[in-house]
Formats: sequence, structure tokens, C-alpha cells
Amino acid sequence: MGYFNMTLTPKKISVLAMIAALTVAISFFLKIPMPLTKGVVTVLDAGVIFAALRFGRVEGAIVGGLTGLLFDLLSGYPHWAIFSLLIHGGQGYVSGGKTHRTVWLVLSGVIIVAGYFLVSWLFYGFGAALADMSGNIIQSIFGVVVALTLARALVKVMYYVDYILVFI
Repeated sequence: MGYFNMTLTPKKISVLAMIAALTVAISFFLKIPMPLTKGVVTVLDAGVIFAALRFGRVEGAIVGGLTGLLFDLLSGYPHWAIFSLLIHGGQGYVSGGKTHRTVWLVLSGVIIVAGYFLVSWLFYGFGAALADMSGNIIQSIFGVVVALTLARALVKVMYYVDYILVFI
């Protein structure tokens, strides 16, 4: 049980799917190309961290894995898809920690930066991976700031959404 003691109801699955779909859609419009690795910096982290903050570790991992996988498959980066599923899934799981939230959010950024550094090194070499790190650091910091801002702004709204979902 422990960390995996959660219930995936149809309502929760629907909300997580909407967060993942919205995150992927927004990431298509807000992306910065990284020339050395031919990758992009996106806003995926914001949606992943928001889901983890709002619902918890496992839900954050689900949204993280889905968004990473779907974005890469739909963007023409299929060779990255399995790595993004694991890296963003790990990010979502770690960022959902309830105690010492700052530590967990920093560790989630470390997972993104280290994970993509290692895979970039594997695909493109050490130099390109090192140059690509700055984009992943920026993406991680931006994701945390946006997710925290969104989570705080939506506290009241989510109360009403949860209330409405009870009746659906």
C-alpha cells in the first residue's frame, strides 16, 4: 500500500487526462528549439508539477509520464518517448511530496536536468548534453514557478470544480 494507496476513479482519470492533454497542447505552442540536440524546451514541467501538487505523487507520475510520452510521439521525437515517460514520470512522482515541498520540487528539477543530460549524452555526446543543460534548468525553474502560481490561483476554483464533480 503506502505510496500507492490511491483510488483512480473515472472522475480522477478524466481530470488527469484533461491536465495531460492541455499540457501537451500548450507545449506545442510554447516551445523553444535547442539547436545542438534538435530538441525543444517546453512547459511540460508546469502541468506535471501542478498535477502532483494538486493530487499527489502517483497522479503526478501519471500526468508526467503521459505528457512526456505524448509530446515526443506527436512532435516527431519518438526516440525520446520512453525516456521522457520515465523522466517526467519520475519528476511528477517526486514533486508530489507533501512534506518539505521545496526539497521535493528541487529534486524534481534535478531529475529533469540529470535525466535529459544522460540521455542527450547517449544520443549526441557530452558537449551537446552539457550545452543542453541550460534549457532544462530554465524549463524546470519555469515549471515550478508556473505550477506554484497556478496552484495558488486555482485553490478557490478547484474547490468549486471538486464540488461540481461530486454531482457528475
